[in-house]
Amino acid sequence: MNRYAVGLTTQIRNGLVVVMMVSGICGVTLTFAADVKGAKDHPVVSRYEGSEIINYNQDTFNEYALFTDKTKVSGGADKNAASTTLFEGRVTALTYRNPPERTTLEVFRNYENALTEAAFETLFMCTNNKCGGRKFSHAITRKINYIRLGESYEDQRYLAAKLSRDEGDVYVSLYVAMASVGGGVDFKRVITQLDVIEVEGMQENMVTVDADAMAKGIDEEGRVALYGILFDLDAATIKPGSKPTLEQIAALLNDNPDLELVIVGHTDNQGSFEYNMDLSKRRAKAVEAALAGEYGIAKDRLSAWGVGYLSPVASNRNDAGRSRNRRVELVEK
Repeated sequence: MNRYAVGLTTQIRNGLVVVMMVSGICGVTLTFAADVKGAKDHPVVSRYEGSEIINYNQDTFNEYALFTDKTKVSGGADKNAASTTLFEGRVTALTYRNPPERTTLEVFRNYENALTEAAFETLFMCTNNKCGGRKFSHAITRKINYIRLGESYEDQRYLAAKLSRDEGDVYVSLYVAMASVGGGVDFKRVITQLDVIEVEGMQENMVTVDADAMAKGIDEEGRVALYGILFDLDAATIKPGSKPTLEQIAALLNDNPDLELVIVGHTDNQGSFEYNMDLSKRRAKAVEAALAGEYGIAKDRLSAWGVGYLSPVASNRNDAGRSRNRRVELVEK
């Protein structure tokens, strides 16, 4: 192994895939005297050998806008909502100053290879202007509040990746760039911004509404909101944890043979209007297909529609409100 290359070991600890980048000489290294006070490597993805942590922050639960496409406009992640995917969970942000005389390619390739070997799936990867050029470097700079990378668009590399786990998915935002402004110790040094988002499935713990409660809601209001139908993030794939709710919808329809329903998908307001309209309809269609295909409900008793974020039940300005707005409703025809 190259003296400065980052190797990889993958271990299973209580079902958690632990990725540790280690040197061929020194073994596992997790903390260094040169790191800022209180900083430490993340247990899932560690550091390039010889690097030091110069910025560190960890939030137990927060939202994170992960870039999954190149930036389209100037400004931070909030201005590029169409280029990002929003996640909620534990967010760890680490800024590393890499050793002198390293290139962005060398550092980036080590991380990329380690993540691939550890079963991370690449969601988006780009270089220089293919990331959006200066717009991207400015967006990343505003996100991490590290101005020395604001003009690094001619030597920047980015990777968004996902590790699927039963206990919650892990997402990585990796940005490697050459510090090109500001002078000082960081000037012409490769800087790595590593953000790790550990998604917590808050909706998994919601109580399933039974068939009787659904019938009551429809009798009294003509509709009932359900939070037990769970989807993969930004997708219409129904998660296995949705089965109890689907079973209760099927029971409702079997107990009431004359009942016909419109399945209505709802989203929060993260992303464009067109995107959310399409996503909400695809999710409603997925529920319709599951009820017909897996539970034998006649297709002519069901229809599906999506309204995106047009019918909120709470404010989209905070996490709690957005969580309430992401739902499926059953509406009587």
